[in-house]
Amino acid sequence: MDMEETGKIMVDEVEAVTKPPKARVQDVAEPAASDEPRRRDYLDGFLAEKPQGVSPGEPGGAVYEAVIETLKGIYDPEIPVNIYDLGLIYGVEVNDGHAIITMTLTTPHCPVAESMPGEIELQVGGVPGVGHAEVNLVWDPPWDPGKMSDEAKLEMGML
Repeated sequence: MDMEETGKIMVDEVEAVTKPPKARVQDVAEPAASDEPRRRDYLDGFLAEKPQGVSPGEPGGAVYEAVIETLKGIYDPEIPVNIYDLGLIYGVEVNDGHAIITMTLTTPHCPVAESMPGEIELQVGGVPGVGHAEVNLVWDPPWDPGKMSDEAKLEMGML
């Protein structure tokens, strides 16, 4: 008889199943004396470690990080949060002393729409290792509060 014809499922019945052996501490091989003992926190220091072999203009590099710190020192005049944590900075590129900042504003009708890019160019241009700074103001994608860092949300009372 074919299974599809009858619509029944064939089952094999068994009397008993042998239990697997229990794991015992005595069965585990002792680590060799030369093995390093397991550290309690195996990520200790990992998160604080800086990338190795990074050029100054790449993320993690000295010039790039100095540009980010400079951006974190520029505040929106209407909101008590810096423009980086506010989520206005969409991209930072640093190549051979030329910094390109891609950013937006909270709204196209922002009162600092004309002055903010110039201020950013001046301050980023003053970072050691940056000879020229350029700001590209974009409106797509539009800014929304979801782009804010958790620190900014906390400062604004949104968390």
